Amino acid sequence: MRRLIDGHLDLSWNALGWNRDVTLDLDAMNRSEAGVTDHPGRGHATTTLPEMRRGGIAVCQATLLARAKPDDPRGGQTLARMTLDSCCQEIASATARGQLAYYHLLERRGWMRQIRTATDLDDHWAKWEADPEGQPIGYILAMEGADPIVEPSQAAEWWELGLRSVNLAHYGPSRYAVGTGAEGPLTSSGLELLREFERLGMILDATHLSDASFFEALDAFSGPVLASHNNCRAIVPGQRQFSDEQLKLLIERGAVIGAAFDAWMLAPGWTKGKTPREVVGIEAAVDHVDHICQLAGDPRNVAIGSDLDGGFGTEQVPRGLDRISDLQKLGAVFASRGYSEQAIDGIFHGNWLRFFREHLPS
Repeated sequence: MRRLIDGHLDLSWNALGWNRDVTLDLDAMNRSEAGVTDHPGRGHATTTLPEMRRGGIAVCQATLLARAKPDDPRGGQTLARMTLDSCCQEIASATARGQLAYYHLLERRGWMRQIRTATDLDDHWAKWEADPEGQPIGYILAMEGADPIVEPSQAAEWWELGLRSVNLAHYGPSRYAVGTGAEGPLTSSGLELLREFERLGMILDATHLSDASFFEALDAFSGPVLASHNNCRAIVPGQRQFSDEQLKLLIERGAVIGAAFDAWMLAPGWTKGKTPREVVGIEAAVDHVDHICQLAGDPRNVAIGSDLDGGFGTEQVPRGLDRISDLQKLGAVFASRGYSEQAIDGIFHGNWLRFFREHLPS
């Protein structure tokens, strides 16, 4: 079994937003949701910590995910998802602190280990290589949407708590930028936040940025950039995916781009709640990886950022991927496409490992 690094998982949001005990066996957790009907993903989860261990996932970027959606000035609130949205940044910030507290409790129980530095990463990786049985899963703390940072100067406080990677917006406009589903540039606060990120050494995650915000952010920010969970617009049209122009800019910056496994990002025309999952298989993710490799000329800029616990279950993932441990099946797909063993290991873990060794503090 290959060691794997997953560039994007929302573990603490699943716990606090969905009331899921992610330490349970996957089948047991799904059985516990029998009869719960608030979301189509109930009872169809793919990801728990035991299942990650079973799948050889030694490290992940584990997120803090809490959005601020204040009152719409035209009238009414924009709280689209009560498991995710708060009416102001202060509440979003406190929610994210609760999610971090959950990770700390998982550390105390021996399930997880926070990775703050390149030395932490090397130590953790060596332990997994020597004896993976029973090892905690290492996590690099990330933030999906910067709403919990209530003002740019608070970024330093989050850095001290171990935050190492941030994307500026999730869906729609935020205080700092514009995310998926809307269009617009960075705000003045967003530019100030990027300057603070440069000072601290924070990694910018370009995922979810609108086109205007994306290009402005890359122009304004000279620090390290990654894309934790993003696919290719050339294959699946739509703003959520990156254009070839955007992908080439990321490649030039030395970014690593994690392939996401949400079905609507993998197959053109896939419609949530309507298209059967059988329409798209796990090989579709390899198509997106192939495309980036063709742009780059080699496989050094691609990896996995599954997002498999990102608010959906097996109803919205490719066939053949019923649990996160099934990511191991990708090895055979890559081999059938002519990828070498070294290249496959790079996609599974080596490219993320190299990136974080270079850009986490020493």
